[in-house]
Amino acid sequence: MIGFALKKMPPSRILLLVFVVAIFVGSFLLLLPAAVTPGNKIGYLTSIFTVTSAVCVTGLTVVDVSKVFSPFGQSVILFFIQLGGLGIMTFSSILFMMIGKRITYHEMKILKEDLNAENTGEIVQLVKRLVMIVFTIEIIGTIFLTLEFLKEMPFKKALLFGIFHSISAFCNAGFSLFTTGLEGYSGSVIINLTIALLIILGGIGFAVISSFISYYKTKKKRFNLSSKMVLRISTILTLGGMVLFFALEYRNPLTIGKMNFFHKIMASFFQSVTTRTAGFNTVPIGSLTPGTIFLFCVLMFIGASPGSTGGGIKTTTFGVIMVYVVGIVRGQEDIEISNRRITWQILNRALAILVISVAYVSTIILIMLMTDHLGFSETIFEVISAFGTVGLSMGVTADMNEFSRILIIITMLIGRVGPLTFALALGEQSKKKERKYPKENILIG
Repeated sequence: MIGFALKKMPPSRILLLVFVVAIFVGSFLLLLPAAVTPGNKIGYLTSIFTVTSAVCVTGLTVVDVSKVFSPFGQSVILFFIQLGGLGIMTFSSILFMMIGKRITYHEMKILKEDLNAENTGEIVQLVKRLVMIVFTIEIIGTIFLTLEFLKEMPFKKALLFGIFHSISAFCNAGFSLFTTGLEGYSGSVIINLTIALLIILGGIGFAVISSFISYYKTKKKRFNLSSKMVLRISTILTLGGMVLFFALEYRNPLTIGKMNFFHKIMASFFQSVTTRTAGFNTVPIGSLTPGTIFLFCVLMFIGASPGSTGGGIKTTTFGVIMVYVVGIVRGQEDIEISNRRITWQILNRALAILVISVAYVSTIILIMLMTDHLGFSETIFEVISAFGTVGLSMGVTADMNEFSRILIIITMLIGRVGPLTFALALGEQSKKKERKYPKENILIG
């Protein structure tokens, strides 16, 4: 009976349901006495907030993960980070394939929604390749981080810290076992570059990484349009964010003002990379200038790329809308990118994502400003960080009241599954109308 009911559900609704179930299972695991250190105790809201942040690869926390949770609790958090990064349906499919169970067409449709893939025909091969890609990259990241942590930690602790931060970085989760994040490693080239590269690889999406592999393994030396657009927009946002951060914070003594020129460049690059989705920081976020806070809000709202471990409206959504706007200014009839025409359905989807996202984020900000005591900038920053599944905070997450925490939990979930997927999951699937009404113009602008 349950299986029949699930088959009648649209994939978007099943995907949302799976995330909710995973969050509740994880929250009960963190409530076990073994999950916290002696002398500490957490409530159910704190537990569900932490697990939601892990599954939605966000990184916002209301407690210090390094001090409140035991090794078992930290392992639970890490498991759900990996689960959220891979995608719950992807993780389930891996288990099915390991025991020899065949993935049904209905399950492929859900995977297509979860991975943001173009078609169902390549899902099984994509999942197999995805697993190899993820674990290979995370193992390499673990090796580099462990070697660096070994300089100040015993081997066992350095290895555990290396594994945790490698998975957290690649999954763009932003969870750290250091109380002040990575501020203590702002001068470490290895830590900065390794974490940044892991974030970039996790943030550009599995399809793009797969395209890179196919590009070098086959004679067909050509990227598809989606991969080209992801790489271009990601490069522009990363370099643009780095330059602006460097200029805005150059003389700020509380962030990079006292660093030498090389370290200023490195810190600027790192924060530009991590701000769009990962949430790690090598400078104190609460000490940023107002201009940088605004810049971070824009980058967090755009977020990562489709089919990646990050949130936000996505780079391609932003790119399609920008190309469309430029085309309108130039008087073009079609949306053209790299000598290709984009269908109007893609633009409609991009605009729907933008409008839904702006409306939702604005509503949550307004409600929190009315019901909580947080400042204006802090509230906006916190909500956009949750929506973009970034995890950066101006230090007010623990100060939010219970109602605000619930709103942030919902926001993290929406940011992870996608605003349009969430809207489709809650809405009814309307049938295509057979009749069309007459056209009429509306004056705009």
